[in-house]
Amino acid sequence: MDASLGTLRTIGEAGLEGVSGVDSAVDAARAVIAQAAGSPIAPEADPMLEQLRECAREAGGPVSARTRASAVGERYRQMPADERTHFMQLLAYSLGPDPKVVARAHAAYTRALGSDAQWDAESALRLAVRSPRSRLIRQFNDMPDGLKFLLDLRADVLSRLADLPGLAVLDQELQARLASWFDVGFLDLQRITWDSPAALLEKLIDYEAVHQIRSWTDLKNRLDSDRRCYGFFHPRMPREPLIFVEVALTAELSQAVQPLLDEAAPLLDPGTASAAIFYSISNTQPGLRGISLGNFLIKRVVEALHRDFPRLEVFSTLSPLPLFRKWLDRQFVAGTLPIDPCLLEPLAQLLDVKAPACPLQRALQRTRWTERPEVAERLQAPMQALCAHYISEVKQGLYPYDPVARFHLANGARVEHVNWAADISVNGFNQSYGMMVNYRYIPEQIEHNVDAYAAAGHIALGPEMI
Repeated sequence: MDASLGTLRTIGEAGLEGVSGVDSAVDAARAVIAQAAGSPIAPEADPMLEQLRECAREAGGPVSARTRASAVGERYRQMPADERTHFMQLLAYSLGPDPKVVARAHAAYTRALGSDAQWDAESALRLAVRSPRSRLIRQFNDMPDGLKFLLDLRADVLSRLADLPGLAVLDQELQARLASWFDVGFLDLQRITWDSPAALLEKLIDYEAVHQIRSWTDLKNRLDSDRRCYGFFHPRMPREPLIFVEVALTAELSQAVQPLLDEAAPLLDPGTASAAIFYSISNTQPGLRGISLGNFLIKRVVEALHRDFPRLEVFSTLSPLPLFRKWLDRQFVAGTLPIDPCLLEPLAQLLDVKAPACPLQRALQRTRWTERPEVAERLQAPMQALCAHYISEVKQGLYPYDPVARFHLANGARVEHVNWAADISVNGFNQSYGMMVNYRYIPEQIEHNVDAYAAAGHIALGPEMI
């Protein structure tokens, strides 16, 4: 894309001096952008392009245009993958704003700066950058299920973006529109119960992304009297949760997930609970990637729980570490395990492992430690030390490497506790060798933690982590 940026800069420079030279620069820019997008400029005879242009021109009036756009949208849903890709490419670089109009409007705005004509010129520039693509997006939104259509369209764009980087312009425009239409002020927070419509409950089963819901009995357990499930809904998608969180009301801070998922566990009187454990948060719409809803959801749910259960004192997650095992395995390969060797001695003695072999690696990868309590006991201290190091010291730039840690710390939580053997499922073992983390939300500390984290990547730590 470097060449296209240079060519587009030429347009801007030409615009600052008037309109001379703009046409040739624009033609060159169009060709470079198309090449970067991974496809040639669509021929004028392309029937799909002509249909899209007719919709954008609102030929026959806005009602007819929206009817045609709805038909095009329905046709898109039936297209095979290659035709969908062509459709997305047409939207991306054949239906953008006219570079000549933009350049002339920019030149006029530049000349008008500081004069009485500045505000009219600004308005004209704003109109110039509005594209046929943006009109089509608004028309698709007017379909009976237009918001869902646009979410699915953006999900398709994101799935092809790595191979076709030229689709980025379409992705950015869709994201900007969706961020406005899915602003948290437009969303409804709803509690989901066992009495909710069956179609909605089926979607919880399908969308659960952290701990698989194995059966209807499993789901019923997660919606029982000592549990809560909340989701954000858009008024135009009333049976389609955008994101939902599952909460367990408990007597104390939970440090393992299997007891929370145990269908035979006794019920707790929710009025006696002192802790609310957020053990699963699932985003359901790939098309909302980059549009943050989870932070608002957690804060709204904390408010709702505190209102309904004044005895609650602890609001904490029990969160996975999706990249911890990959990171730790890399340390094994490199021989750079960041740990005090003294923590490994009890395990080395038990397994009779001599240096330079790593007893931790052998225990995790070659023994069935979940069935050997004496091994599991000696694994706890080194694994907790490594997990604490991973959360607080392993960074991606200024912020933690772990994506779940970044999410909760950016929302104002603090790292409360790292938990050994907290998820002994196959998925838990594959992600993190069974490790999980409690991120605690203390309402009066959230604002300070958010500011400190955003400014300098400061990680708030609970007393046990210091």
